[in-house]
Amino acid sequence: MDIRHLQYFMEVARLGSFTKAAEALFITQPTISKTIRSLEDELGAKLFNRIGRTVELTDAGKVIQQQARIIVKSFQNLSSELDDLRNLKTGHLRIGLPPMIGSRFFPQIIGKFHQLYPDVTIQLFENGGKKVEQDVANGALDIGVTVLPVTENVLNHFSFTEEKLNLLVPSQHRLAQQDCAELSALAEDSFIIFSEDFTLHGRIIDACIRAGFQPKVIYESSQWDLISEMVGAGLGVALLPETICQQISRDHVHILPLVNPSIPWQLGMIWHQDRYLSFAAREWLRFTREFLGK
Repeated sequence: MDIRHLQYFMEVARLGSFTKAAEALFITQPTISKTIRSLEDELGAKLFNRIGRTVELTDAGKVIQQQARIIVKSFQNLSSELDDLRNLKTGHLRIGLPPMIGSRFFPQIIGKFHQLYPDVTIQLFENGGKKVEQDVANGALDIGVTVLPVTENVLNHFSFTEEKLNLLVPSQHRLAQQDCAELSALAEDSFIIFSEDFTLHGRIIDACIRAGFQPKVIYESSQWDLISEMVGAGLGVALLPETICQQISRDHVHILPLVNPSIPWQLGMIWHQDRYLSFAAREWLRFTREFLGK
């Protein structure tokens, strides 16, 4: 039995005629008669009594009609809801964003997306890039944003920005008047960096080790503005992306390019390569790829 059997049955019951039901359904009478016989055989009960050119429901048919009405209505509702999803009238997205990324790139994107699809709800989760990767990989998030490259091999991505880390030093720091600074020149400085669940945490430490020293980390934070304020208070130095540095007050902080080596900062949108993506999720990826590409 499938939904088509019940739809044919309901139409015959409504019109009291195989011929009229066939005409209404744009099928042949033998087709609808065969379908009803198949349904009766499967249920083990006669559903219609023939009275001249018309038919009427048997007691078993009346029982089936009550349940079939519910099933067919539910199927119609399901089809309508799926159509809404396909047309992006409804939907829900769980998106993971590192705090420093979300405030810079996504308020405008989310606003534009909401204008196009007002009934698609978006739930944002602010975590470091490593945690975002893990949650997309295990299905807790639909989509995420992180620093590339990703470490989880089940993730797909597209890149939407690439820049470098800048050095933040207090205004009275010995390097404050230079045009740029080498990473090795910071061997004796105290570092203020992002906490361990941020991709930049390990990337900065690894870069320092390759430059010949183990950085002395005195404080870790998940907030870039707090990091910059602590630098301004003279507690240490920090490395932040160029985009974030544009939002930092220069009153007590000097910002300069980091060279030899520079540390890249590439952002990407990530999703699980093997897990089903909803219609809304696929449209979010299409929309953000186009929007950020501009």
